[in-house]
Amino acid sequence: MKTYRDYDDLPKIELPYGKEVSISDSTLRDGAQMPGIVMRSKHKVQIYEYLHMIGIEKLETFVYNERDRKAIKLMQDKGYEFPEITGWARANPADIDMVLNVDGIEETGILMSVSDPHIYDKMKLPTREAAQEKYLNALQYAVDHGLRTRAHIEDMTRADNYDFVFPLVEKILEIDPDCTIRICDTIGYGIPFMNVDEPYGIPTIVKYLKNELGAKNIETHCHDDFGLAVANSLAGYWHGANWSNVTYLGIGERAGNAEMEKLLVFLKRRIKGFEKYDLSCLVEFAKFMEKEIGIRIPRNKSVVGQNVFAHESGIHTAGVIKNPFTYEPYPPEIVGGQRNFLIGDSSGIEVLKFKVQETLKEMMDVHIEVDKNDKRLRNIQADIQRLFNEDERVSCISDEEIRAYVKKYFMFNPIVDQELHRREDDESPDNTI
Repeated sequence: MKTYRDYDDLPKIELPYGKEVSISDSTLRDGAQMPGIVMRSKHKVQIYEYLHMIGIEKLETFVYNERDRKAIKLMQDKGYEFPEITGWARANPADIDMVLNVDGIEETGILMSVSDPHIYDKMKLPTREAAQEKYLNALQYAVDHGLRTRAHIEDMTRADNYDFVFPLVEKILEIDPDCTIRICDTIGYGIPFMNVDEPYGIPTIVKYLKNELGAKNIETHCHDDFGLAVANSLAGYWHGANWSNVTYLGIGERAGNAEMEKLLVFLKRRIKGFEKYDLSCLVEFAKFMEKEIGIRIPRNKSVVGQNVFAHESGIHTAGVIKNPFTYEPYPPEIVGGQRNFLIGDSSGIEVLKFKVQETLKEMMDVHIEVDKNDKRLRNIQADIQRLFNEDERVSCISDEEIRAYVKKYFMFNPIVDQELHRREDDESPDNTI
């Protein structure tokens, strides 16, 4: 019989191919394109610091202007082995020259737009063949100048893959067999389910690149317009991709990208033998992004939201107090979070008892066990419920308010009770109550 009463009891999943999978970051490239935010050099360097603390293998960044190059130099001055700083270029020699002019960059991505709207309307190219020639020439130029390459196959999930994209990838691999083929789900049309054919099926696309074309390095870059970016990234890993390109908090154009923190937690907590990333700074990283970059983080956002380890309702809080495994998917310290019990209109006596005992310990520096039927505890509960019943309260009871209730009922009442008992004793004929 299987017993699951602790995190360590739960079985972990194995990746089907049993190969090493890695993460590359685009927070400083795609994420920086998010409307309404501006990343200064100091912000980029601090983000780089967090990525290093986590153990992310690569990041990509623009090299177009002095601000970009200044940030790169500051990151390189840290002397870290990882994340490796890589470049990004459009498919022309001039852009690749900009990458080559930055000392220390040995790899670049090359944008290769493959859907018809991008080829004909955005780029104003006359034919698909013209687009292919442009992309292959740029790739050859990068390889000839000693760069490792990534082919960013833009809008692949809305393109004619069998007749155009797959033949293009075949030619890319002839030029650079080690080229990383990035599947760009640019508008979020990708589907993570098996047996969905191209252009949508991420499993189908990955398996074709791996099994039919022999691509050694396959990477997903998924946008979240339909809310499937993380699922599509995981589907990529499941069917043979060895890289996923993500951003922290999923920032980026429109609905953003696959969220790094979600992918990290899934890999570390759910996948067997996956220990290479340190997630203990994730909450701190999120607070930095909120304060310094201006990214608003919903309270209920997975992994880093304020409510992830907050408990209010009676059933949940009672369960967590007795065994956190009951209602928490992983311990808060894994991501640098902190458990928090809140008193609200759905809270029960267990969480109130816990908060009162916690407050008494803070005030008196000693643990005091309070019975849940203690009249003083029940009086506090009645006072709080009265606030909610009379519709006077629309928020949780703060720790400061709990402290005031404890002072009122536990610090003052015992003195009153003691005086009352003394008078009653004096009036009792046999000195008994």
